[in-house]
Amino acid sequence: MKIVFIGASTFGLRCLDSCLEAADIDVVGMVTAPQTFAISYRPTGVTNVLHADMVSAAEARMIPFVVLQDSMNDPGLFDRVCAWKPDAFVVAGWYHMIPRRWRALAPAYGLHASLLPDYSGGAPLVWAMINGETRTGVTLFQMNDGVDSGPIAAQAEEAIHGDDTIASLYARIEARGVALLRHALPAMASGTLTLHEQDESRRRVFPQRSPADGQIDWTQDAASIDRFIRAQTRPYPGAFSTLDSRPMTIWAARPLGHDPIAEVGCIRRSGSDQYAVACRDGAIVLQEITWQERTYCRPELATLLGEGGQQLDSKRRAKP
Repeated sequence: MKIVFIGASTFGLRCLDSCLEAADIDVVGMVTAPQTFAISYRPTGVTNVLHADMVSAAEARMIPFVVLQDSMNDPGLFDRVCAWKPDAFVVAGWYHMIPRRWRALAPAYGLHASLLPDYSGGAPLVWAMINGETRTGVTLFQMNDGVDSGPIAAQAEEAIHGDDTIASLYARIEARGVALLRHALPAMASGTLTLHEQDESRRRVFPQRSPADGQIDWTQDAASIDRFIRAQTRPYPGAFSTLDSRPMTIWAARPLGHDPIAEVGCIRRSGSDQYAVACRDGAIVLQEITWQERTYCRPELATLLGEGGQQLDSKRRAKP
């Protein structure tokens, strides 16, 4: 079976290698994208923080490739892909819709980091953590004209732990996705892959996220803010507030769930190196922050915050 692989992330690179290792699969070409690219919901460009150097990987593996420069609807790009005569596309770590005429040429199978049909759309793992879900997963499905709405080939469930960060959760989902694809490839090659339609009554579609969506609302409860911080920490741009009118990124913190220690958004010092920000029902203890391009861990916070008393912006975030 001749496969054209489409991807641009670390997850995509692992999936590409799974395709190369599979029996009866011949990777005849690859489509990738630069780390910063324009997309329909942000024409000015977005940065893929999970980007992988797929070009070097293709060269090392002697796979013909093309780098997306403009649009998936570029006729020249389509002509190049047609020349590879694919039997199927495998899509992983990709941020663009696969055009209908590509899917008319060959079926496209994609991996999405949720238990479809729930959490269709953008940033499914981030949204799941923010919303306090206790489980998520990954789905292999055949793409159609909708948003993650094609028939399902396989799914794997994964728990969301109370101390997960986006990095720890993504690592487990990535491993499950690779295993899911590796298991499905033989059936895909033999034409025996079984598909079943999604239950549209269970679909929830979530919007894409940008760095600006990481602003913390200190009027929320401590547990919600804790999840919000963990869902957007490294490798993502991070949850943030403002200190002296400048962004302060909070990479790590822990919740204190008791009566508020002060006015919402106010920093209070307790002990020699503990600083907590008041929220609706308690506080968030700061453990690692970045302000004005310098990173401060807990023992160093005193050099920035002194005796505390600073007021952080408590502007409410818009909800999807």
